[in-house]
Amino acid sequence: MVADTKLYNTLGVQPSATQDEIKKAYKKAALKHHPDKNKDNPSSAEKFKECSEAYEILSDPEKRKVYDQIGLDAMLNGAREAPPGAGGGMPGGFAGGMPGGFGGMPGMGGGGTRSFHFSTGGPGGATGGFSFSNPESIFADFFKQGGAGTGDDDDLFSQFTGGTPRGGRGRARYGDSGVGRRRARTPEVTTVEKPLNVTLEELYNGTKKKMKVKRKTYDDGSGLRKVEDKILDMEIKPGYRAGTKLKFKGVGDQEEGGTQDLHFIVTESQKPHELYKREEDNLRMYVDLDLKEALTGWSRTIPTIDGKKFTLSKGGPTGPGYTETYPHQGMPNSKRPTERGDMIVEVKVKFPTSLTVAQKAQLKDIL
Repeated sequence: MVADTKLYNTLGVQPSATQDEIKKAYKKAALKHHPDKNKDNPSSAEKFKECSEAYEILSDPEKRKVYDQIGLDAMLNGAREAPPGAGGGMPGGFAGGMPGGFGGMPGMGGGGTRSFHFSTGGPGGATGGFSFSNPESIFADFFKQGGAGTGDDDDLFSQFTGGTPRGGRGRARYGDSGVGRRRARTPEVTTVEKPLNVTLEELYNGTKKKMKVKRKTYDDGSGLRKVEDKILDMEIKPGYRAGTKLKFKGVGDQEEGGTQDLHFIVTESQKPHELYKREEDNLRMYVDLDLKEALTGWSRTIPTIDGKKFTLSKGGPTGPGYTETYPHQGMPNSKRPTERGDMIVEVKVKFPTSLTVAQKAQLKDIL
């Protein structure tokens, strides 16, 4: 006969349930009530917490044995007296004389069945009661340790955590005796990369941006997952190139091993610029000529990215691919701000798609 069935009822199993049955029941309940799967149902977070706490005790044979004998309230609050029938005592009020409150061990006096006694102790008379781990940590460790052995635990786990075990706050302590297994920590913290879209003009002039990101942390009071907004100040220096990374340490989601780093990768707008094509620190601009202009001469006003204008004229003929270079009119160098690349103007000639017989004859006579 067990002293308390609350935790068994939470998982929907009998007090006689095997460890395999307890694992399967927890897996079913945790996946059903996980907060990431029930964002619009606040009560699911509490159910997830309850089933995780039940699993933490019932999955540990030592804790389960204590729970069966004295019940949950005694475990949480610290029992001041051993259950009736406990063995003899030693100074300090320990049943059977075992430090940490265990009595009736064979050969230790008090004989018979082992009983458990949670004593008060520590500074200020703090209780030696049990405290639960963070429910997310219990969930993460369950899958890290193989879950219910279905073979697809990693895929199921990644649906809720992005594939990285989470948690890390609220480790279990069991009286002053240290009973209870230590949970493995994840030593590595992931880095998340996100694109940062900017225009060519912003990369030329430099700019500052504020980026709002949503990050998952743990509530200090309840230990449950929460989402908060964080504003990041970004400085794009003149001359930055696509692929440049702006790195922010410890501002992402909170994980078991720490907090994620965020890297924002400078990305030029996907739509091509209407005038310029960037080539490292140089800018290339194209001028379209028809065949008549290419043969007889042409003139164009050439704008620079910083607003200046040049007049480019040629008397012709001008061949396709002809280039004119304007030194130091390109992009600034981000590492050497006083230096700039060049602006290169390249000619494209549009040939007619058809000619009449008379036009062909005239061209033959002229050329």
